[in-house]
Amino acid sequence: MGRCHFPETRTDMTMTEAPSILDSGVLEKTALETYVPPAKPSLVGLSRAELSDRLGGIGVPEKQRKMRAQQLWHWMYVRGAQTFADMTNVSKDMRAELEKHFTVDRPEVVTEQISNDGTRKWLLRLPGDGVGRAHEVECVYIPETDRGTLCVSSQVGCTLNCSFCHTGTQRLVRNLTAGEIVGQIMVARDRLNDWIDRETPNGNRLVTNIVMMGMGEPLYNFDAVRDALLIVSDNEGIGISRRRITLSTSGVVPNIARTGDEIGVMLAISLHAVRDELRNELVPLNRKYPIKELLDACRAYPGSSNSRRITFEYVMLKGVNDSLDDARLLVKLLKGIPAKINLIPFNPWPGSKYECSDWEQIEKFSEYVFNAGYSSPVRTPRGRDILAACGQLKSETEKLSARERQALRAMAMTD
Repeated sequence: MGRCHFPETRTDMTMTEAPSILDSGVLEKTALETYVPPAKPSLVGLSRAELSDRLGGIGVPEKQRKMRAQQLWHWMYVRGAQTFADMTNVSKDMRAELEKHFTVDRPEVVTEQISNDGTRKWLLRLPGDGVGRAHEVECVYIPETDRGTLCVSSQVGCTLNCSFCHTGTQRLVRNLTAGEIVGQIMVARDRLNDWIDRETPNGNRLVTNIVMMGMGEPLYNFDAVRDALLIVSDNEGIGISRRRITLSTSGVVPNIARTGDEIGVMLAISLHAVRDELRNELVPLNRKYPIKELLDACRAYPGSSNSRRITFEYVMLKGVNDSLDDARLLVKLLKGIPAKINLIPFNPWPGSKYECSDWEQIEKFSEYVFNAGYSSPVRTPRGRDILAACGQLKSETEKLSARERQALRAMAMTD
């Protein structure tokens, strides 16, 4: 796959919408739009029962629906078929009928960036508002020696406005559908040639782990996220084990127990602070669900154990949350929770007011937590040369498009 070419990234830009969102004191944003399906909807993201219903809607006899739905399921989620013509064991007449009414489209790849460290980032275009405006989200693939992790988005923008998070500076446009969430994983497998019937360079699957840590708060789009992850984790579908799927939340407490009961995946908490006063600033949702309430929900999380530990994400911000006093209180707060702590060096983005902690301080913090009995890996910064922090590529693309439009208008005015 050839490397794509992109306009040079500007680092002196300010975030045009950040002040109004971050300074407003609003805990949760309201979606500006709702999903408007295209004229021919995609079948991607549908369960077996939903596929059967759609087949009934185009006149497939009831006796055939279960078998036909299973065929579609296999071709979409196991073989990665991109057209109905690829489905060779489906009759020609049935393929023609399906083609009249449906597609198996995934999100469209607008931009692909490939980092020096192998990280890949895609900007994906989704159906928009029905009057020509498309929506865009990001998806990031991070290859490592023993796994390949795909970071998946759940919203266009985000409900929340965490002050250190780039996506938090953006509006909440809308929730993604289950199909758009599953579609991101299918796009990654398409681009990496990672479907079951295709050869990969080392003979192993390339996408082995899924993290719901992209744009958006997954637990504010619970139903679509649940439906998508049930397809992803189905052994006869995309087939990624629930133990290899992690859902990260900023702390939507009412839906944490539902996540364990209805989805059964691994849980990660975007903690980032050990005192309510600071977390109120970094993660304003904390004003609604403070640390004690959040950690009580974690203690009660269905299925948590030493072999299924909850991950606590902790971004390292210089002079903000990185002292040894913070480390001591973190250990105290997590007592009784099967936990591991991911320390994340802050990935700077244009306009951010925070800096990454010094490496020496990160190591001291990590050592204290480790000596207290908690696994405390420091996440290796990945993709900094391609703006791999959530929301960065989308913002830069929007700004570049705006500049191009302004330049075109200026040229027209001088003619």
